[in-house]
Amino acid sequence: MSLIVDIKKRFPRFTLAVSFSTENERVGILGASGCGKTMTLKCIAGIETPDEGKIVIDGLTVFDSSQGINLPPQRRKTGYLFQNYALFPTMTLAQNLAIVLRKCPRIERDALIEDTLRKMHLEGHAQHYPTRLSGGEQQRAALARILVSKPQILMLDEPFSALDTFLRSEVEQTLLDSLKSFPGTTLFVSHDRDEVYRICDKMQILQEGRIVGSGKKEDLFKNPGTLAAARLTGCKNIAAAKKIGASRIAVPAWGLLLDTVQTVPDDLAYIGIRAHHIRPTHPEETQNCFEFQIERYDASPFSLTEYITALTPPEFAGESNEPRQKIVRKVSDTEGSIDTEVLKNNGKLRLCFPREHLLFLRD
Repeated sequence: MSLIVDIKKRFPRFTLAVSFSTENERVGILGASGCGKTMTLKCIAGIETPDEGKIVIDGLTVFDSSQGINLPPQRRKTGYLFQNYALFPTMTLAQNLAIVLRKCPRIERDALIEDTLRKMHLEGHAQHYPTRLSGGEQQRAALARILVSKPQILMLDEPFSALDTFLRSEVEQTLLDSLKSFPGTTLFVSHDRDEVYRICDKMQILQEGRIVGSGKKEDLFKNPGTLAAARLTGCKNIAAAKKIGASRIAVPAWGLLLDTVQTVPDDLAYIGIRAHHIRPTHPEETQNCFEFQIERYDASPFSLTEYITALTPPEFAGESNEPRQKIVRKVSDTEGSIDTEVLKNNGKLRLCFPREHLLFLRD
């Protein structure tokens, strides 16, 4: 099912202005709290009304400010999973599902409810009230109620926010299994980039009501394009950069001169590199290879996070007398090397910033 969204809604702090289209895909809407993610879903569902714009669901215009069209939620064929699940506490699980099937013949309705509960692994809880269900079961129950109504657009608003880490993984897998058979478009709102990456095909990255990154998830993580998108996709190392040649940049805050694979764009404002891409140098390797000092580190059972600074001369990247910005490096304990990593040469390491992993970023 297709979805076209082009809306604006003004708030005291910012104006929500989003425009995108999708069809039969899982689209993640990623952004920090308060950036407009939930409001976008509510406008699509008809719970909130945009100030202007247009929303079209599978060819049906459900909102058009210029034409005075604003269909109520029940006519939009959307399914909205709220953060608190919104199950009716005085109804059994079967009754919670039946309420959205009032116009369906009883025999057909009962069969549909039974089949849906079985698919969601809730068949033994049909006569239970929501208070008797665990957090994961409530989430699955709320999703079952949505799916039984056969929506064209499925919207999930931070669906795992109320679950602990162990339960979150289990429920996420159940959700993924359910989405395999869902024929329409899914919008998945989250501030967790890892969730979005695992569940969705494409991403819309929001900052203060505006889309600052859009496209396939692999492309956005590989090349976020903007400072905001890089931060929201989890890049830990970002610094102001200057173009000093067709394929060379200076990074004063790091004290580094870096060579690049691609031609440096004229509008370059920042450079970024993900923490796990910084690696030890290979024998006889010289390009983008420097000596670093480990300033401190955080160790976990399976990985090490190092905070390092370059040992290049003060004038190397034309830097000021300001202290150098610490760079974050992630090390996985794949070879049992963590215990010796920080002891090497009094905490000094020779590391490489691979040219192919440098991120060119605009404001």
